[in-house]
Amino acid sequence: MSANNAPQPVKLSLPLEYQQHLFQELRAEDELVVIAKGLGLMRLVTNLLHSYDAAGNNLVIVVGAEERENAWIGGALAESAAISMAPRARGLTVVNTDFTSVAAREKMYAKGGIYSITSRILVVDLLTGLLNPETITGLIVLHADKVIATSLEAFILRVYRQKNKNGFLKAFSDNPDPFTIGFSPLATMMRNLFLRKASLWPRFHVTVASALEGKKKAEVIELEVPMTDAMRDIQTAIMECVEVSIHELKKGNSGLEMDDWNLDSALLKNFDVMVRRQLDPNWHRVSWKTKQIVSDLTVLRGLLHSVLALDCVSFLQHLDTIHAAHSPQPGSTRQSQSPWLFLDAAHTIFETAKRRVYNANAEANANSSIDSLRPVLEEQPKWELLAEILDEIDRDLYFNPPMRDDSNGTILIMCSDEATTRQLRDYLQTMHVKPKAESEAKQKIEEHKPSAAFMMRKRLRGYLNWKREFAQVSNALFAENQKALEGAVDPRIAQGGYKGKAPANKRRRVRGGGSVGTAPGRNSNGTVAQYFEKPNEVADLLDEVQITEEEANQKIDIIADPLEDMEDYYELYEMQDLVVVHAYDGDQDEHVLEEIKPRYIIMYEPDASFIRRIEVYRSSHNDRNVRVYFMFYGGSVEEQRYLATVRREKDSFTKLIKERASMSVVMTTDAQGVEDPQEAFLRTVNTRIAGGGRLAATAQPPRVVVDVREFRSSLPSLLHGRNMIIVPCMLTVGDYILSPNICVERKSISDLISSFKDGRLYTQTETMFQHYKNPMLLIEFDQNKSFTLEPFADLSGNLKSVNPSEAPSDLQSKIVLLTLAFPRLRVVWSSSPYQTAEIFEGLKSQQDEPDPVAAVRAGLDKNAKAEEQAFNLEPHEMLGAVPGVTPKNIKNITLEVENVREVANMEIAELEPLIGMQAAKQVHGFFNRNLIDLDD
Repeated sequence: MSANNAPQPVKLSLPLEYQQHLFQELRAEDELVVIAKGLGLMRLVTNLLHSYDAAGNNLVIVVGAEERENAWIGGALAESAAISMAPRARGLTVVNTDFTSVAAREKMYAKGGIYSITSRILVVDLLTGLLNPETITGLIVLHADKVIATSLEAFILRVYRQKNKNGFLKAFSDNPDPFTIGFSPLATMMRNLFLRKASLWPRFHVTVASALEGKKKAEVIELEVPMTDAMRDIQTAIMECVEVSIHELKKGNSGLEMDDWNLDSALLKNFDVMVRRQLDPNWHRVSWKTKQIVSDLTVLRGLLHSVLALDCVSFLQHLDTIHAAHSPQPGSTRQSQSPWLFLDAAHTIFETAKRRVYNANAEANANSSIDSLRPVLEEQPKWELLAEILDEIDRDLYFNPPMRDDSNGTILIMCSDEATTRQLRDYLQTMHVKPKAESEAKQKIEEHKPSAAFMMRKRLRGYLNWKREFAQVSNALFAENQKALEGAVDPRIAQGGYKGKAPANKRRRVRGGGSVGTAPGRNSNGTVAQYFEKPNEVADLLDEVQITEEEANQKIDIIADPLEDMEDYYELYEMQDLVVVHAYDGDQDEHVLEEIKPRYIIMYEPDASFIRRIEVYRSSHNDRNVRVYFMFYGGSVEEQRYLATVRREKDSFTKLIKERASMSVVMTTDAQGVEDPQEAFLRTVNTRIAGGGRLAATAQPPRVVVDVREFRSSLPSLLHGRNMIIVPCMLTVGDYILSPNICVERKSISDLISSFKDGRLYTQTETMFQHYKNPMLLIEFDQNKSFTLEPFADLSGNLKSVNPSEAPSDLQSKIVLLTLAFPRLRVVWSSSPYQTAEIFEGLKSQQDEPDPVAAVRAGLDKNAKAEEQAFNLEPHEMLGAVPGVTPKNIKNITLEVENVREVANMEIAELEPLIGMQAAKQVHGFFNRNLIDLDD
């Protein structure tokens, strides 16, 4: 198929005007496309790929695709090829870690086609020459917002552009935020991507707006649901806790830029991540209290979501676990506690949450105790509204049957996560099941009103049983802690299992010995105490929610399932009878809409990008009518969050448009491709050596052998940026080989701690000494964090080291021990990968270039002399401890014998030729000694 008619069939699946514009733009030139979420980015990418696939003679590589995007692209390419009947289309091939055979990959690349390759495999294939960059027709980069200077993707693009100046390069992103952070962020990103042109497509773009707001607009009904008083009280109280926490943070860390630290941004952005990022460089100097508040903010922001999303019983259970996690260790002081637990607002949260589930019984009769509780089980306001909407849809379908069109009559309910989908499914299944009402009259009135009583009673039963076990565990743990503290068990706790009493440090204070109210009081140190119900209260509550006949009948009978009667048990539902509950799932939602073709969509929670997906879906299909019900809690965090997301995206695009207007043209033709000839000459003549008496080895650029597993880090990319040739190899010894004598083992701090813990580092150092003259341990810090070991003290296993004033870090003492064991080991400290690249350059000067073949053979070579052979060190050392085995004769054994078991089973006659008669007798005697008869 010739190039000029290849795009022809593609138009089939780009129905909207702005999509066609974009497609033609992309076919014509290289550019970065930043498009608003929900406007069909993946559809654009798949059509573009299909246009290259149909031509049949291209090698196109997709960089940065996730697993589900690969599945989507693969399916879409196969479908497009079938529709446009393109005989030369070959679809997508995914190359990931399962595809390890080098020969197979080489054959595939030679054939051409469309490939989605993981970045680590692609960068190694490009550097080793397995995939020649010049043979690539072009690269398509997804998630372009993640391509920062040190990323693998930027490295791939640099290697590609150095060797291939003509291939196309197109980058896509649907997240404008990262392009607006920092100094001239768009220009920097364009430089990383080696592109000159940016194409921006926000929702307010004229072409997009006219395409989506034409005659075919979807019918939208907006429903503002009022929150219950209890929910509003809890939300206000949580907000107060957040506000106080932020105030405390500001007070404790005055030296930071804190304009953004306010209640508004705390609701919206990933606020805790932002605060943590600002505190990171000084994390080791930050007080314990600040660290505690940062983690509290995460918890409190989680609660803001939970109070709207979870039902009242699950929310109370969630609160219980949070309280248990934040409850103090016995003997701890007020200083080491979460500050928000001391506020009255915290008391309000726990108290109100409990009141939504059960309450003290007002009319205590003679039989019941004063403390008797009755279930309240407040329902979420959205549930009732959901039932009303479904009812309205039913009536609508009955009285105004719709004209036949292409959409199914399915009802699609969209919500934010899997937990909410399960909750709604339970509710919809059981909303018409009534537990017995108190009186017949009441039952008649409520006959047709859907309610969640059945589901909530079931959940309360589960909660009460869980709480009973929870209290036992809590008591047991507390008793253990007390025992450790005092050496004796507190007699009040030792009275046995579940007495309904809170542990001593959580006991409510009682004035005048009167009966205790159901409110959680305060602990002696002022925090909110956890409330454990008394056994008789629990019994009363369980009586209230006993399983009634109606509920018992709901249990599904288990029936035999013989396959021959399959038709009796299984059937396909009619699409118009279905109610589909689904969680928002990014781009996948487009598939959901296309496959289900719903007539009614209920958005249980607001989501800006899904609204656009509906707009695109409705505008793309003339014959599919859609009615959308859009629900949100009025005056809630949910509403604020939604409005702020829309506002933030709009602001980001506005900033981008302004920057693009004033941006200087980024020169991208040369990706530091050809080294300046003067530079090359200066590198060969080094006048520092006795007046230039000796020339450096050759004019070729310096070479570094790198272990393929190291491509997870940004160092190889930075070395390549300094005009070094990177040779990826599978190394057994070391991570970077700089010269025949210098071998470097690179450790990030977390890696250093774990390799000290499992003893791996000792072994690695030992093998480096067996093969190289100058082994080095490089300890590399993160450039965004402080260049000190103190922040890592609490990770390295020594509890005392959490408080730096008490003891030096455990990590430092381990490094000292390592240098004592290997006095010739050089330790290189580097504050960031950038500095490491500089250090490597300095270490390499005036050194011979490393031999990749020798580097790979180190630690593997079977034919080398025994002195140079690397053995498995543990059995080697174990064998060295056997009487009769000396450093001289151990090599003979290890070269001839496979493992220690074989040595233990050898006879004297077999050992004699290896180590001599005397030693053979000693070894044989040691392994065959009778352990019981010690006189032997």
